Amino acid sequence: MPGRTDSSAATDSPDAAAPGPGTARTPRPHRPAGTAPAASTARLPALRERGGLARLLPARPPYRRQLRRIGPGRVLEVGCGSGDTLAGCAPGSVGIDHDPLSVARCRARGLTAYTADTFLAGPHARPGAFDALLSAHVLEHLDDEQVEGLLRAYVPYVRPGGGVVLITAQEAGHRTGPAPVRFTDFTLLRAFAESAGLAVRRTYSSPLPRTAGRVLRSNVFVLVGQVPRG
Repeated sequence: MPGRTDSSAATDSPDAAAPGPGTARTPRPHRPAGTAPAASTARLPALRERGGLARLLPARPPYRRQLRRIGPGRVLEVGCGSGDTLAGCAPGSVGIDHDPLSVARCRARGLTAYTADTFLAGPHARPGAFDALLSAHVLEHLDDEQVEGLLRAYVPYVRPGGGVVLITAQEAGHRTGPAPVRFTDFTLLRAFAESAGLAVRRTYSSPLPRTAGRVLRSNVFVLVGQVPRG
């Protein structure tokens, strides 16, 4: 994808570059035509000891505040895990996860959730049916082609003018998470969003400024995009 690794691309901070090389692509298995990319949920293990800033914030906070930035409405969450964020979304919101056990836990909580392929075969897979898309801690676990395939597969389910929120780990979360493919910073997020035809409205560090990402594993990169109106 043109410009993906161009360090001159716009970011929120000059120190948003990836740490070290770690940018090699991983071969991806063949995916049959007509199936959706699997959403890889990155649930970070709990720290045995949490000191300093890490004691003050949860390791994986629900991303309701990020969603509020793009307004109320039905959310399609790709990589919903056990539904912690999905539970706070508007009625009619839907989660997708590659793990059937996570989907079962969501449903046990009264939430609507699917695996990728069952979503495509279900009644909620209608173009423009959702007001927003959220994908948190998923893109860093996919190679370039998989990220592009995931966005191509799911962005059409968001209405024109709807929002897209993409969230990835900063350094501390990247180190403690399960084997990410590569460090996905503001530059890569912006390139992926633009490749998917999204208008980038904002990028920012959350919940603390960018420098906290080196020690606080809950600190994340956030990109807020918008589906073109036509």
